[in-house]
Amino acid sequence: MADTSRFKILTLNNIATVGLDQLPREQYEVASEIGHPDGIILRSFKMHDMDIPETVKAVARAGAGVNNIPLDRMTALGVPVFNAPGANANAVKELVIAGMLLASRNIPQAWNYTRGLEGNADIHTAVEQGKKQYVGFELPGRTLGVIGLGAIGVKVANTAEELGMKVLGFDPQITVERAWELSASVGEALSLDDLCARSNFLTVHVPLVDATRGIINAERIRLMPRGSVIMNFARDGIVDEDAVLAALDDGQLHAYVTDFPDERLIKHEKVIALPHLGASTLEAEENCAVMVANNLREFLENGNIRHSVNFPTVKMPRTEGGFRLAVANANVPNMVGQITTALAEAGLNIIDLLNKSRGDVAYTLVDVDKAVPSETLERISSIEGVLNVRAL
Repeated sequence: MADTSRFKILTLNNIATVGLDQLPREQYEVASEIGHPDGIILRSFKMHDMDIPETVKAVARAGAGVNNIPLDRMTALGVPVFNAPGANANAVKELVIAGMLLASRNIPQAWNYTRGLEGNADIHTAVEQGKKQYVGFELPGRTLGVIGLGAIGVKVANTAEELGMKVLGFDPQITVERAWELSASVGEALSLDDLCARSNFLTVHVPLVDATRGIINAERIRLMPRGSVIMNFARDGIVDEDAVLAALDDGQLHAYVTDFPDERLIKHEKVIALPHLGASTLEAEENCAVMVANNLREFLENGNIRHSVNFPTVKMPRTEGGFRLAVANANVPNMVGQITTALAEAGLNIIDLLNKSRGDVAYTLVDVDKAVPSETLERISSIEGVLNVRAL
């Protein structure tokens, strides 16, 4: 049966109440200042310089990106990091579509022009004369290139197609689940270069890792049709902004729409820079909070892992009347053998067992017929490569 002891949860940002409500107050203590927390929930708080309490068993980020969390350090401690993939997908999708419309119709520039007419005695004449500067173009018939066909990229691709655009996608690692969701009419680009060469609009929806840093560079921008638009609502660093500014100046690009402004970008008249609004809707914040709170609760109470960015997905139903052991360890040979030997020598009968690995780490759930003695827990903890052990 599940451990009914009180868990302590530290919040490092304001988390939507509907999410925290998933953690029953009779079982969970949740606060922004709390000692010896079992879990941490956060949004944008930067944890890299934070002293991580030894009691922390899991970290949950109410959003998709986890650049603000020291993943290597968490993994070395055997601490899974949860995120909320797809929970903010609709919010980001809507902003991408809005970005295309803002850029294609020159809306920010036209708006600024109109606001500058305050006090003009003949405003109607000024409007008719000024609008010629802001003639735009329509979306139907133009091609959108989508880099990354995850939860957000698929929604963007499908919606753009519904607006009459031609859509190309590039994602060598697309999952079966996302492939089923993607419209059958979305074309496949053979490479990033191929995608850029055929796209009037380009949008990126990939995480920032070494392989994606600066993937939209000067060479790929030159492949795009003249007067194209690039949008970045993913992560700062994926787009080479020096190359973008140069391309804006020489007319190769019509506009750059980004959620990651800096001093250079906000000064450029062809840049539409927003203050990281991608997931800033009430609905997205609530969806993310609910997802990570439920995943955190399932891990703390039952040891199951879902939507972790550093540990494998592991889900095993609880055995009625059984006692559960959860072991995080390095992915090395004979680890399961050593764990089961320790349990057998303690006279414990294994009812069910599940072991999964992901890269250099592995995770094992074992249901046994009796409570695991403390000395057996200590013995398993002492096995070389074991990161942590919990009896649930």
